[in-house]
Amino acid sequence: MLPIANLNIRNLYDNAAGFFLSRSPPWSPSSQPSEFSPINTPASLDALEVRPRECAPLHERLDAACHSPTTSLAGLAPSSMRREFDATKNELARSQGDAARLEERCRMLEKTLKETREMLRARDTELEKMRREREKERMIAERRRSDLGPQTQVPPPPRDLHSRHSSFDMRRTTSPLGNGRSTPTEQERALMLAGSEEEHARIRSTELYMTRTDSWSGAQVLQAVHDMNSEILQFAASATEICTFDKDSRHSSARSIQAMHDTSSRLGPNLSRILSNRDHSQDPILVQLALQGCVSICVTRALSSFCMGFSSKSDNVVSQIYSRIALAEPQPTSSKWRALAHRHIHNAHPHLAEQSMNDLCDTILRWSADIFIIAGCLSYENGASSSKGGLRLRFGEQVQRIASSVLRLARVTREEIMSTCFDVVAVSTNTSFDPSGMSDAFGDYVASHGAILATTELGLRCTTRVRESEPLDVHNNATLEQRTILQPKVVLESVLDALDPRITDSPC
Repeated sequence: MLPIANLNIRNLYDNAAGFFLSRSPPWSPSSQPSEFSPINTPASLDALEVRPRECAPLHERLDAACHSPTTSLAGLAPSSMRREFDATKNELARSQGDAARLEERCRMLEKTLKETREMLRARDTELEKMRREREKERMIAERRRSDLGPQTQVPPPPRDLHSRHSSFDMRRTTSPLGNGRSTPTEQERALMLAGSEEEHARIRSTELYMTRTDSWSGAQVLQAVHDMNSEILQFAASATEICTFDKDSRHSSARSIQAMHDTSSRLGPNLSRILSNRDHSQDPILVQLALQGCVSICVTRALSSFCMGFSSKSDNVVSQIYSRIALAEPQPTSSKWRALAHRHIHNAHPHLAEQSMNDLCDTILRWSADIFIIAGCLSYENGASSSKGGLRLRFGEQVQRIASSVLRLARVTREEIMSTCFDVVAVSTNTSFDPSGMSDAFGDYVASHGAILATTELGLRCTTRVRESEPLDVHNNATLEQRTILQPKVVLESVLDALDPRITDSPC
């Protein structure tokens, strides 16, 4: 700032010097006053009086220059100028930060706009696909109608000719015999026109009913099954961790015998025998796998019914009706019937969902307590955690989350999905291991061999009816396409080699 102030002062000095030089007369000897000349002449007085008045603008310019911003800044102390500089620098930094934030927001908005455009493009593609499928269904319906109609049909009259003649004129048309009745050809034509209009009205009324729009996508259903498997794993791991096991603590009481019998009927005799014969005090991983298997079986049985919590006899009747409809009708028709039936069953029984949720939680806790009994859990004898009441007190919220996930998935697969039928699957212990339809949970650690002990993770399968051109009374020619979206994970007897190769359990 100091060089600027010096420059302004130098400019003022030059202007003042130039003013005095322009106003002062050039020096010469004749211009010097002599001793005998009068000192105060009128002309000289006038000149002296004029110069101060002519110099007035110069004073004003000097005062204005002294009060100018540049001159005031020049008079500031270095500390004041430092504060002004710091304030300006801080303001510049804030402005740069705001600009960076606005630029980042602009990039985010551009990314959101791009994703929205892609979503709209995918939606348009889906709508076009639905339009084509609807057109295909309409053509199939017309083909069926033409196959069921008379073989010899008279072509309908032109549209303009039909518009000129009313139904009154048609009734007045008589045969050559003059008996007042319409000819057979005209009767067939009238019936055919009426049937065509009725068929078109029926097709238009069923367009909404025959829709294939799904509220959930296949990826969302798959993610729901993954979340359910994670909940089951967390429950099994937490319940096994808090228990203390002792092989010598097993008692041959009536409760233990009943638990052994029930667990064998649920999970199979192989896993029940392994749980009762092995010592789980050092590594209770087999108990955890058994808990995962029993919860998976509970979930699969609950989802295999048409409506969870419904009476078994009524549920079997409704399931048989749906099976016949699924084989006889197109996929949208059977899916819509399933959705309406499931929704109205719950409307007729408002407390059915809550009752089914409580029943599922009770079943999971009871089956888990039986596994802890045959595995030799010490906490059960002390009445702490392995009993049904103790498990409910400690893990009731986790089990309720599992049951809530099952209920939500059942409602979605029954009511919200029309294009296919999703089923949650588990592998039975009586089947042989098939790598194409299931996966070994310990296949990366040991070679897969032996019988199936339990299903530790649920799988997902979709079934779709692909042939829709056969008559309604033909069921054997229906083509059902089944695809395994998620393979269930199973535990084989080879897991014993991975846990402890030295110990082998022979069948009793």
